Amino acid sequence: MSVTPTLIKLHSRSRTLEIGFDDGGHFELPCEYLRVYSPSAEVQGHGPGQEVLQVGKENVNITAIEPIGQYAVKLVTTTRDPGRLGLGDISNYLTYGASPRATINLIETARALAFLRGRDYVLPEDVTDMAPDVLRHRLVLSYEALADSISADYIINRILQHIAAPDKPLESHVRVSAES
Repeated sequence: MSVTPTLIKLHSRSRTLEIGFDDGGHFELPCEYLRVYSPSAEVQGHGPGQEVLQVGKENVNITAIEPIGQYAVKLVTTTRDPGRLGLGDISNYLTYGASPRATINLIETARALAFLRGRDYVLPEDVTDMAPDVLRHRLVLSYEALADSISADYIINRILQHIAAPDKPLESHVRVSAES
């Protein structure tokens, strides 16, 4: 059974990130945790054995939770349990959905696409445009899907149609927040 996040809340004053899951799991992670366990190349290095403990950094903080990331999480978790979000009609076509790692890859490819489009920030359409390419090979279709000639692209398109993308911020708002 897959566990799905149900709560992601940033507590700016205490500098903690609260994450709740549908199985009752609940965690409060200090922002300082990111100094040591960040997925960045600065922390992880560029290969096995190149991890670097970050020392000397103070007042590590999260300044915002991007709705784009939440959108990517929702898209990926829906592939594992489509019935939970009202897509029960495609549940029997999936044996396995995409793993949580797909969320990371979806965001990273959306960042790359945004860069190629001349932006230094990701918009909802970047995630939507990359979703088929990132998710297609990660879905394991059931025999019923194969018998009914249902493709992974059909399932991904149904999810994209059903899950609303976050509002597109105005470019001026993005620029101001990036400069602040």
